[in-house]
Amino acid sequence: MRRLLLCLLFLPLLCFAQPEPRIGLVLSGGAARGLAHIGVLKALEEQGIKVDAIAGTSMGAVIGGLYAAGYKVEELEKIAIHLDWQQALSDNPPRQEVPFRRKQDDRDFLVKQRLSFRDDGSLGLPLGVIQGQNLALLLESLLVHTSDTRDFDKLAIPFRAVATDIATGEKVVFRKGHLPQAIRASMSIPAVFAPVEVNGRLLVDGGMVDNIPVDVAREMGVDRVIVVDIGTPLRSRKELATVVDVLNQSVTLMTRTNSEAQLATLKPTDLLIQPPLAGYGATDFGRSREMIDAGYRAAQILAPRLAELRPLSSSRDLALDSARLPSERTPVIRGILIENDSKVSDAVIRRYIRQPLGAPLDLERLQSDMSTLYGLDYFEQVHYRVVRRKDGNALVINARGKRAGTDYLRLGLNLSDDMRGDSAFNLGASYRKNGINELGAEWLTRLQLGDHQELYSEFYQPLDAGSRYFVAPYLFGEAQNIEAILDNDPIAEYRLERYGYGLNLGRQIANNGEIRFGVGQAWGSADVRVGERDLPSFDFSEGYYELKYSFDTLDNVDYPHAGEDIGLSLRQYDPGLGSDDRYRQWQLSLDKALSSGPDTFVLGGRYGRTIDDAEVVTSSFLLGGARQLSGFRQDSISGQNISLARAVYYRRLTRRSFLPLDFPVYLGGSLERGRAWNNDDSFDSGYINAASVFISFDTPLGPLDFSYGLNDEAERALYLNLGRVF
Repeated sequence: MRRLLLCLLFLPLLCFAQPEPRIGLVLSGGAARGLAHIGVLKALEEQGIKVDAIAGTSMGAVIGGLYAAGYKVEELEKIAIHLDWQQALSDNPPRQEVPFRRKQDDRDFLVKQRLSFRDDGSLGLPLGVIQGQNLALLLESLLVHTSDTRDFDKLAIPFRAVATDIATGEKVVFRKGHLPQAIRASMSIPAVFAPVEVNGRLLVDGGMVDNIPVDVAREMGVDRVIVVDIGTPLRSRKELATVVDVLNQSVTLMTRTNSEAQLATLKPTDLLIQPPLAGYGATDFGRSREMIDAGYRAAQILAPRLAELRPLSSSRDLALDSARLPSERTPVIRGILIENDSKVSDAVIRRYIRQPLGAPLDLERLQSDMSTLYGLDYFEQVHYRVVRRKDGNALVINARGKRAGTDYLRLGLNLSDDMRGDSAFNLGASYRKNGINELGAEWLTRLQLGDHQELYSEFYQPLDAGSRYFVAPYLFGEAQNIEAILDNDPIAEYRLERYGYGLNLGRQIANNGEIRFGVGQAWGSADVRVGERDLPSFDFSEGYYELKYSFDTLDNVDYPHAGEDIGLSLRQYDPGLGSDDRYRQWQLSLDKALSSGPDTFVLGGRYGRTIDDAEVVTSSFLLGGARQLSGFRQDSISGQNISLARAVYYRRLTRRSFLPLDFPVYLGGSLERGRAWNNDDSFDSGYINAASVFISFDTPLGPLDFSYGLNDEAERALYLNLGRVF
């Protein structure tokens, strides 16, 4: 009876008890400056603030989405500090993970950028400078545990992301869908990132219409909002000095206008946090620690006001605790499905996915597989997601064919000038037609004009879905100058022309190399171009067996910092195949890159031998030029046998950029030792010591290199090379 009376006494008080206010967190866009959000979250947790809903735009959507999906602040901080932002904000896979055949494209021509063509022959232009392949893969890997969560209210913390329909200008609020895709759309800066297509709409950065989505948070039913504004301030008149400054100011004006409109709706009970980020730019990802600290300090200053939002009860957030369990992020995969609208078959795509069935998702291996797939050059983007089915989790690979086309034209230019009147140039182009059939056959044609003229055309036909085995018939023609040397003095310069065809059978070795066995025939002539006219001109025929081994793990073909490059070629000329002479040749080349911080050493060289008697002009190797016995002009030393050992050092002088547009400057030098000689003892250079110093620029066209070389043969040369460094 007494208990009943007590309940009746306190019942009115319980009826009039006020519920805890629901707190909404609003995170604005601002590119790299958005990393300050992590510091704010850290301070909020220390103050015991319970967040009931999150609305974010652009980078605010990235940080807010990860936090809502269960990431701890310490995890977010670790990602921000240790992530390779330059890699994440580019489309290029790590070179070590690119298929070997695509690696070889790097060696042909200077210009890195290429023109793509559609099947109808029209020029294909992308919708953005960056397609967002690596960024999408990063988001997928971080949010794989949410792949089957379509309702964002069912995340550990209810979440909204804001994007803009670029066709209509309408605001798009993601309440449901695929979380990584929603975040990716929210941060698609127009023209920089390609728009994201969702349900037939092209979506770009939400900052264009709602950079501080206070209204979105209120629609989620919150009572009070904590707003974090990290938007870029307007530049002064004096700071607007270039067209880039004006374009950036135009974007800033757009975002600040809608931001001010949202900030005007704040109530006295709401809280505005504006970290001091005046000294930080939108691309300062390398200063993540400082920006996180700026966000933390800005929130700590408002600690007294934050205390007002601290809940009275200290009950744990079970949904958030559950989302942070490690087991939630490693689903077991029971099946693999392929969604594909590209030129290659589903079997080709499936061949590159190494995820074992019945095992936890191996994210590291999957990321590598996706990079390799994208490196095939057939896809605009390659994504994945995990779908829960009755029979278990299925890994779904979505491969979207390139709308801009898969046929590529690359142009090239190589210049070398020793500043003493001798120069060499080569102008080239290659056209690669991809996806001729579902196994991924391609037809490559390469044309080069200049000192070394060349026409090469190869049809590459994989024999299985994974391109492990292949057949490659080819045609070629080439012409170049070869010096004839007697007693260490040049006596003539021959114009050597050669035409032929061949057939290779080969096998790829993972992404790192290939081995080829082939037969070929060639015909040509050697005519005296400069020198004694009584020297003989002659025609020749060649027929040969050839074995080639190539291995390439360099992280950068022009300025490697890690990896190695090995090439071995064995050739037997045989009268049974139509050759005038029977002789053997082999050549080995090796480069090994070792780095520590900005300092890099590349150790290696070349060794070539001609075994048995043969015509000197047609069987010679070439040396000479920068880092190829510096001090001599390009290809000025020829011999049936050559050896070259070298050590190259260079140091990066410029800070690393965290955008794809990076312009490194290197300062370096080399030490070299080499020799060239003929089998008949008519020429032997003896061992020559050489050295060089150089300054080099990695431009969008390719490496631009200025070198000074000298050797103990009293040869000196200045080089200007636009093209390969090594």
